Amino acid sequence: MNITTKTIKSLFKPYLTVKNGYKGGKGVSQKKEGQKTYKLSSNENPIGTSPLAINAIKEAIKDLHLYPDTTDIRLREALEVYYNRELTKDQFICAASGSEIIDLTIRAFVKEGDEVIVSTPCFVPYKMFSRWSGANVIDVPLFENGYSLNVEGILKSVTEKTRIVFLTSPNNPTGSYISKQELKYLLSELPQDIVVVFDEVYWHFANAEDYTIAKSYIAKYPNLIAINSFSKTYGLASLRVGYAYMNVDVAAYLRQICKPFLITKLSLEGAIASLKDAVFIQKTVETIHSEKIFLEVEFEKLGIQFYPTQANFYLITPPIPSNEFVQFLVEEGIAVRPVDNFGATGKVRITIGTREANIALIKALNKLKLISLN
Repeated sequence: MNITTKTIKSLFKPYLTVKNGYKGGKGVSQKKEGQKTYKLSSNENPIGTSPLAINAIKEAIKDLHLYPDTTDIRLREALEVYYNRELTKDQFICAASGSEIIDLTIRAFVKEGDEVIVSTPCFVPYKMFSRWSGANVIDVPLFENGYSLNVEGILKSVTEKTRIVFLTSPNNPTGSYISKQELKYLLSELPQDIVVVFDEVYWHFANAEDYTIAKSYIAKYPNLIAINSFSKTYGLASLRVGYAYMNVDVAAYLRQICKPFLITKLSLEGAIASLKDAVFIQKTVETIHSEKIFLEVEFEKLGIQFYPTQANFYLITPPIPSNEFVQFLVEEGIAVRPVDNFGATGKVRITIGTREANIALIKALNKLKLISLN
């Protein structure tokens, strides 16, 4: 038998050889002696973690020699209660982070040559994970003036190859949101065989009158999937746990490819407990809202161009080139996030921190202004 010699590289999929890895927000790796540092680069909870979650995790540590639950059923039951039984446990799926659910959804609905629609600036994994499946990413950018959604542009970009439309509200990294009217219109006009992934992980912080989450539309639109996370409001970022809700049939379909033991015991117990911690959730939201007001006033005093936000961060146009701006703040003990790779060239995203962290930020910006004037 004559077998042609080939190398293992001949099996490499071309769309997996592109360098498009995700890079998270960095902290301050080196600091001056006696310098306090503040990480305002990853949109983490500024006041910490739900105390109820911490207690549950401590209790769970006793059984680390045992496997976690095979499935996510207990967390789904807790979510049903959390949503006042307006959604059933069979409408939820849970996984190791919201990003995992994005990947799961793409694997379930997208094959090589299909198309997905994104609107940059946007969360990098939408594009990255889609390319891992060999999909073509169609970008319908947000409008530059205020970063609102180009609804008509999305509808005009739909083809017979379109499988998923990614929407985010509030949007990362811009802080902009999709109004009730826009979402309702888009859902009504999109073909029902196109999956609409509605990423609402920052929804707790939104307070615009015409803001909406996806819950009200799930019953009418079985192609709608809403993604959420325990990383932000609940302060469980390091545990990597998220969830989504959707039509029962879609959830059952996705559940077929959920890995057993996907969520660790500590993540599972922490997430279930955090859902009951209404006091912590309220304190987190109140902190973000009050500190948002503080920062807006200070940004205006300094002449910093910022964009209105419905999330727990600000997108700004720095007064000097973004790479120099980020490095200057690092030297002052503050880590922020350049977002060129999100599609917001020259912009910087700054997480809303505690009052102490925000004061440190403003002091650094004042120092930068004085240096620029001299």
